[in-house]
Amino acid sequence: MTATMKGMAIRKYGKNSPLEEMEFPIPTVFDEDVLIEIHAASVNPIDFKNRNGVVKLLYTCPMPFIMGNDCAGIVTKIGAKVTEFKVGDRVYSRAPRGRSGTFAEYIAINQSYVSRMPQGLSFVEASSIPLVGLTAYQALHDTLQLKEGQKVLIHAGAGGLGTFAIQLAKSMGLYVATTASEKGYELVKALGADEIINYKMEAFEQQLQDYDAVLDTLGGDNLIKSFKVVKKGGKVLSVSGVPDRRIAVKFGLGLVPTVLLTLASSYITATSYYYGVDYEFLFMEANGQELHCITDLIEQGKIKPVIDRTFALSEGQQALDYVESGHAKGKVVIQVRE
Repeated sequence: MTATMKGMAIRKYGKNSPLEEMEFPIPTVFDEDVLIEIHAASVNPIDFKNRNGVVKLLYTCPMPFIMGNDCAGIVTKIGAKVTEFKVGDRVYSRAPRGRSGTFAEYIAINQSYVSRMPQGLSFVEASSIPLVGLTAYQALHDTLQLKEGQKVLIHAGAGGLGTFAIQLAKSMGLYVATTASEKGYELVKALGADEIINYKMEAFEQQLQDYDAVLDTLGGDNLIKSFKVVKKGGKVLSVSGVPDRRIAVKFGLGLVPTVLLTLASSYITATSYYYGVDYEFLFMEANGQELHCITDLIEQGKIKPVIDRTFALSEGQQALDYVESGHAKGKVVIQVRE
């Protein structure tokens, strides 16, 4: 008899497609895989975007599809060629495209995408880190390549990505401005933000100028206005705007999707040219080695998880709704096991 597990999944793409608790076979463990008994998984905006079908242009998933992209848990089985981990290790991971599905009791992931958990963190705390941690690291460190003393605007500082990005930026010696409401003010101040713009009362594009870079997490008009605060030769990096043609080429999309992405990003490209500011869209990649670096930063006390609320696995739909509401301050986590 095939061993099974519980997972929260959708049956089809669509904003009104509910997360349902279903039974699935426990994943097959290949030679380079570790089987993780999931104790907690965090909820991210990419989850409701996946459900809505926003990313179908880049890739599609077989249905029913288990949701969730990052997790923390215990290794219960290893493949024949696994050298980095052993049964019993406490680990966390951002699952790669094609093998996601962390809103479940188990997941099999190639060892190259897994890292040991930071010492001193609970599973709930650790599970909140991988996706936002890797996104912030790849944005500030790899892509923007910011140096000590430079100035960066990080939008939505009280959100899941913002809370991590502010701390990472301060650990890099950067001057950090952020946008937040009055409810998020004390939080972002405690995280180290040097300048806080109340977006409900102030226009950030009128308050800030000559910044080296912007990390945009909201897209839309917020992204367009961000070009006004960056000095010529600076950079605007978005995780919520329109992907550029480079993304289409990277994913090997066909002619029509490539043309559509190019047309969709043409206005942003024109804006970038007008202000003399570089624009890039970040599509974060799972990376175990960079998770190791993040683990070190956490163990050094430079970054701490910020948890807003936890939900049970059976409450996956409520957790997704809460994140989509935009009211979360910090990360939202599904606790799979006590």
